[in-house]
Amino acid sequence: MTGALYGLAHLCIRRRFIVLGVWLVLTVALVVISRGMGDETNDNLSLPGTDSQRAADTLAKSFPDQANGSSPIVLHARHGKLTEPQYAHAVEEAAASVRRAPHVASVVSPLTPAGAGALSKDKTIGYLSVTLSESPGSLSVEEAQSIIDAAHPATAAGLEVQTGGQLGQKVSKPSTESSELIGIIAAMAILAFTFGTLAAMPLPILNAIVALLVTLSIVRMLGHVTTVPTVAPTLATMIGLGVGIDYSLFVVTRHFRGLEEGLPLQESVARAAATSGGAVFFAGGTVTIALVSLAVAGIPLVTTMGLMAAIAVVVAVLAALTLLPAVLAIIGSHINAARVRAPHSEAKARSGLWARWANDIARHPAVAGLAALAILIPLTIPLLSLTLGQQDTAALSTSTTARRAYDLIEEGFGTGVNGPLLIAVSLGSPAKGTSDPRLQTLQHDVAATKGVATVTPMQIGQAGTTAYFNAIATTGPAKEATADLVQRLRSQTIPQAEQGTDMRADVGGSTAGYVDLASRISEKLPLQIAVVILLSFALLVLSFRTVVIPPQAALMNLLSIGASYGVLTAIFQYGWLSGAIGLEGPVPIVSYVPLFMFAILFGLSMDYEVFLVSQIEEHVHAGEDNRSSVVLGLVTSARVITAAALIMVFVFGSFLLNGDPTIKQFGVGLAVAIVIDSTVVRCLLVPALMLLMGKINWWIPAWLDRALPQVSIEGAEFFAERDNRAAAHAAAGAPLVEVGGGTGAE
Repeated sequence: MTGALYGLAHLCIRRRFIVLGVWLVLTVALVVISRGMGDETNDNLSLPGTDSQRAADTLAKSFPDQANGSSPIVLHARHGKLTEPQYAHAVEEAAASVRRAPHVASVVSPLTPAGAGALSKDKTIGYLSVTLSESPGSLSVEEAQSIIDAAHPATAAGLEVQTGGQLGQKVSKPSTESSELIGIIAAMAILAFTFGTLAAMPLPILNAIVALLVTLSIVRMLGHVTTVPTVAPTLATMIGLGVGIDYSLFVVTRHFRGLEEGLPLQESVARAAATSGGAVFFAGGTVTIALVSLAVAGIPLVTTMGLMAAIAVVVAVLAALTLLPAVLAIIGSHINAARVRAPHSEAKARSGLWARWANDIARHPAVAGLAALAILIPLTIPLLSLTLGQQDTAALSTSTTARRAYDLIEEGFGTGVNGPLLIAVSLGSPAKGTSDPRLQTLQHDVAATKGVATVTPMQIGQAGTTAYFNAIATTGPAKEATADLVQRLRSQTIPQAEQGTDMRADVGGSTAGYVDLASRISEKLPLQIAVVILLSFALLVLSFRTVVIPPQAALMNLLSIGASYGVLTAIFQYGWLSGAIGLEGPVPIVSYVPLFMFAILFGLSMDYEVFLVSQIEEHVHAGEDNRSSVVLGLVTSARVITAAALIMVFVFGSFLLNGDPTIKQFGVGLAVAIVIDSTVVRCLLVPALMLLMGKINWWIPAWLDRALPQVSIEGAEFFAERDNRAAAHAAAGAPLVEVGGGTGAE
């Protein structure tokens, strides 16, 4: 692989202006085309084989509109009552206007007999129940807003109008407050200090931005042919910026090292792209595998989000291996312009801060290892009480219409109305009206179940074989008690009502759907963890030719991820420091956040593991003893690892400013995990363990060593053989010349 990357780098160097032009033209074309197509995201939750999906399928036959659920447009009279003449007429006009809007199937007014339950007891709050002719998730923001705007007669009459449900969530875009910009500014400062020159500082950032523009354009276009969740572009931005800057940092740092060693400029660029580029290719491949492996969960939403994030990683790797070498060749020796500090010296590094740190670990490896565990284990303890939940509208900013509608409905009707449980019924023989004993028994039993506040009237399909009603919980949609109620209805109440009948009932609706999502993820998470660990184990065995380091790496990664899960649980589920991150108190941890965190963090942890171990391996191959190899490998890699991690922390941490609690969870979880992994694990626990293990680190059974193909991540053997061949030719008076990026003799 090293030879191929070396040849590719030389090609990009020779055709640098063409490569740069192709990237720029491709980027501009994709951005223009994708913007012309518009955004099309969809938060439909499809979970084949679950109770909530069966409920949706049942309703789709006889009540196709109800399968899409309903969204409330809440009307609030600050003074007086909705039933007063000056407001009543406006309410009916608003209902008629919304009914005429595109994509609306039906609207029920709170001032009609059918909608009487949507009017509060004091008659100051009511809501229009808006049922759409298609899934709310498939609407564009503009289409959703046009439906909401149709309620203008109510606004004109002085009523407060807020929209909840999926329709309100569609237009409730939380403020991001330029979070990405803050991460980029922090990265600029870190890169300027790391490289020591202002000329080199923008290269990783520009490279990452170009890759990100391409990624977001691809994601936007894919939204028109597949279901792309609303959170996917933000997640892709977070991952794309982080890995894009980090991967470029590795290559540029290696280029500076080549220049320091006296390599010609273009040769230094090519070797950097082939050596650190090899590590980038490996690391990017690991992250991609981890993200694509999310497909084993069998959840369409999760699979799609994983693929969108994987696209960001693949594009970042391609940019680091092609665009960056071309730009480095163009900038040439000017990369050292505008210095802000003296050039980094490897000789100086061996007597600096990291050298003292490494030698201290080498003198007391057992103490260092125990100190690392003393930090990690307490942080992991809250993980034991982690409960997977769902997105909570109550945690959104009060500036959003969805949150305001949520609060008004809770004030007027109770919190459970914000997330009704839909009971869908399939009958073997047609029901003869709502007096059918089967339906009456079911509805009575559900209403009597602990945790149910009330039930709505039974609705029966025209053929009499399907029916439905809603059960309103006494607790909010995102509360653990509501999830317990769903399980109680499914495991006790409904089975008892079904006994001896030809009736089957399922609990559906968005609240039950997220309960099913959390359950499915809990079932699949161990399998996904096993798949990622096994694939990573195989890649590390192949790359480092040892069966000792791969399980060490897996264990270290699990420790850092476990600690980050613990911190995530403490901050969000317990509510510790919630005010400091813009939340009003505890919020549920969205079920798919830990799943994604594992896939992303395991891959990123492997980046640092590969970078550290490859530096140690380089010294081992040079004939140095284990102690010296670990110390020198840590000294060589620690500066770059901590700089790369610090950039990641600022990029991920900047998303705390996003108003979406789910994005905040990703930001906190990823930032904390990177801090833990890059400091406690990579710069303390891993070297301590490798020092204690000694020569055993590099043990591999002889039969496996013979069976494995020769693979080198950074290609040290390739360049050693190439340099030896060049020296031999020079001694023989036959200079070596490049042939397509390779070598040949004249």
